[in-house]
Amino acid sequence: MKINGKSLDKCYIVAELSANHNGDFERAKAIIKAAADAGADAIKLQTYKPETITLNSKRPEFNIKGGLWDGYRLYDLYKEAMTPWQWHEPLMQCASQYGLDCFSSPFDSSAAELMASLDMPAFKIASFEITDIPLITKCAQYGKPMIISTGCAHLGDIDRALEACYKVGNDQITLLKCVSSYPAIFKDMNLRVIETLRKTFGCVVGLSDHTLGSEVALGAVALGAKIVEKHLTLKRSDGGHDSAFSMEASEFASMCVQIRNLEKALGSDKYELSEAQKNARKNARSLYVCADVKKGEIFSEENIRSVRPNLGLMPRFLPDILGKKARRDIEAATPLSWDLVE
Repeated sequence: MKINGKSLDKCYIVAELSANHNGDFERAKAIIKAAADAGADAIKLQTYKPETITLNSKRPEFNIKGGLWDGYRLYDLYKEAMTPWQWHEPLMQCASQYGLDCFSSPFDSSAAELMASLDMPAFKIASFEITDIPLITKCAQYGKPMIISTGCAHLGDIDRALEACYKVGNDQITLLKCVSSYPAIFKDMNLRVIETLRKTFGCVVGLSDHTLGSEVALGAVALGAKIVEKHLTLKRSDGGHDSAFSMEASEFASMCVQIRNLEKALGSDKYELSEAQKNARKNARSLYVCADVKKGEIFSEENIRSVRPNLGLMPRFLPDILGKKARRDIEAATPLSWDLVE
């Protein structure tokens, strides 16, 4: 699978802009620059209008109770948090100037059509939309990579979402392990499910992470995540609807460095010595003559020892040598070799 021509040989790091623009276009551009400076591969938007994601209703089920957005009506929250549609193209251009891919999460058909008209390189299906099979079908038909979060999905929901993509000939799919809590807590993350998703569905896997800090992202990469998505803001103290569970720019940059270092450390599953390890073997133990030995003298534990460095015979040969005779006079501190043994 590739996104905008980039293979997922290394982890594809996505900075989620979401509502952290706080309604300020220049702030949105500043976050994009911060993402690029931090080492991200992509910036992700959200594409909706309040009327396309919920209803303008005063019924109680449209009011939020508890959590970060306690007391908000859904319609009012989304009206404040939305990324204006007229921003999408200039934000894509801004991202391109900094070498970032830019794509979005569509929340209805009209949003998918806007993304397609802008030739966004991927479609991200948010966790709460994984059950919207008509929306998934619509997005998959454009033939772009599909990145699907599983934050509140049963296995059957995932299976149906994948089938919708396959039916229209789209098998470029990444499933993101996710917990749809804001912020999510460590004990709920169950990162080992990443392997379960890979084995069960045969897909590329990744992580959409709402925890604080970088530990979970690093653990996911160690377990094989090929995409990591984290919310990014400039400073949490700036406020905003998503700021409480977002990384600051400096934290995001640190995470990117840690991910790249971890990838280097993970290396290959082929057991072989690196050059550093080969050099280190010079400091391993070997058999040395530890006292002057005359020709014909018997080798014993008094004149042969296992010591550093590794220029003599390997210590495993000590039982074979004890009791044998010296072929010639040997000076103390000489590495033992077979030509010195009768």
